[in-house]
Amino acid sequence: MTERPKTVTATRVVRTERPTAHVVRLVFGGPELIGLPVGEFTDHYIKFVFPVPGVDYPRPMELAAIKRELPREQWPRLRAYTVRDWDAATGQMTVDVVYHGDAGLAGPWAAALRPGDEVLFTGPGGAYAPSPDADWHLMVGDESALPAIAASLARLPVGAPAHVFVEVDGRADEQPLPSPGTVQLTWLHRGGGPVGAALVSAVRELEFPPGTVHAFVHGEASFVRELRRLLRVERAVPREALSISGYWRKGFDDEGWRATKPDWNRQVEADEQPQPLPAR
Repeated sequence: MTERPKTVTATRVVRTERPTAHVVRLVFGGPELIGLPVGEFTDHYIKFVFPVPGVDYPRPMELAAIKRELPREQWPRLRAYTVRDWDAATGQMTVDVVYHGDAGLAGPWAAALRPGDEVLFTGPGGAYAPSPDADWHLMVGDESALPAIAASLARLPVGAPAHVFVEVDGRADEQPLPSPGTVQLTWLHRGGGPVGAALVSAVRELEFPPGTVHAFVHGEASFVRELRRLLRVERAVPREALSISGYWRKGFDDEGWRATKPDWNRQVEADEQPQPLPAR
């Protein structure tokens, strides 16, 4: 995974949209974004920077310097989001933010933004794009992975086969996902069920096509862990053919998830180890 140094870029909102009831689409940009290294990957992400109210930060902001010079309670908060679209000619970037009312930090902030408002972010980072050498593609995710799945589908080679499973609250959260590939897209409606349970069932029931797969699986950490074991152990998908990670974890804010993610990664690695035979 690659990521630019933690220099904070300051730009402005161009417009906002509401493609679905639970998504705020932000389009921002200006001359300071022209030449930004976006385009190599389809899971490019940035981290929005939320200054602590009342704290005077130097400009340009450098997160490393802030962490050296200010106490932790004055460090800006960060929230990672995938780049949904990028127009290199105009320097305009599109990011979708999931919005569920007043809950959370980024959702209410995004809903309140208006053209001309300032946006601060670091990045981009990224690591995945659909391999043109794969025989078929598997893409699985909840709302948090939907922007990356949308960008990945748009990048598929013409006619490339793909099985795509996306879980959302309900039909009103579905949105167009155009692609030059041959895509079998399944929308799964969560309703009141656990996040990701429908995705695990759908992948488990999928009859894998012949040939090599390139898989992208991201979203809430619990279902991602289940699917990683399913793909790596039960389906024997090679590690290098799999992009998989927990974007978030139920019951944790972003800071809490980042703090616990190393332990989670170790647990996931342990899931892939051969299990000892029962004693006779």
